[in-house]
Amino acid sequence: MLRTHISTTLAPVPAGPYSQAIAANGFLFTAGATPHHRVTEDTVGETIGEQTRAAMENLAAVLAAHGLDFSHVVKATVHLQEPARDFAGFNAVYEEFVKAPYPARTTVGSFLGDFLVEIDAVAVIPA
Repeated sequence: MLRTHISTTLAPVPAGPYSQAIAANGFLFTAGATPHHRVTEDTVGETIGEQTRAAMENLAAVLAAHGLDFSHVVKATVHLQEPARDFAGFNAVYEEFVKAPYPARTTVGSFLGDFLVEIDAVAVIPA
């Protein structure tokens, strides 16, 4: 399998993996878009909707840096800090960025720290 490490300064700064993507066999695998400001590293927003918007904007920046957008996303994994809460705000914002037909999506609970959402994505790289 041919793998190419790709990084961009457009992605969030708080931790190395947030600004990385790996290209392999025609796919771009992004790592952990979170609701952090790309310069100050502060958590953006307090509600799930606000934090989802910030995470999706950061993911959009990673995709754009590689000439892609959400129409190229075929799989998203959403990590939620508090899976028992109401995530209607998450779904509403997610659907603003990702248009139907929606890519496959897995939602899992996990402990993330001081924020509510993290989003990983797999995108197809056009031939």
